Amino acid sequence: MPASTEVAGRIYAPTVYAVGREKIREYALATGETNPLHLDLHAARAAGHADLVAPPMFAVVYQGPGMRAPFADPDLAIDFPRLLHAGQEFGWGPLVIAGDEVTTTVSVAGLREAAGMQFFDFRADSVNQRGETVATGLWRNVVRAREEGEG
Repeated sequence: MPASTEVAGRIYAPTVYAVGREKIREYALATGETNPLHLDLHAARAAGHADLVAPPMFAVVYQGPGMRAPFADPDLAIDFPRLLHAGQEFGWGPLVIAGDEVTTTVSVAGLREAAGMQFFDFRADSVNQRGETVATGLWRNVVRAREEGEG
């Protein structure tokens, strides 16, 4: 059953993520980052940063917890066995540094149905403890249609 268009624009409770030095380092290593600003505290400080700098795509780490609420929203009724990640788009502001606290607010940016599939777009807005927008994200998801004979 498709989600009601009444949930379009719904805003979920913000989540707060405390950015840790080791999480930045772990993410950088896991994604093949070689920039010393993400790995070496001395290099980051020599470049004028207070601590390690998070790679731009670290946004998925601090925005991810905010996605739990819409995925669990009974009004959206997302059918997880058929859920596909369709893409992400990001915009970045000031750098995220170890020690920052990033607050992310997620909203329903769009809902539609076509060819028996449901399309869910979620917008995530992340601000640091100084109120600066450090990232905006558009998370796109598709719930594929049931095949004939599926229950």
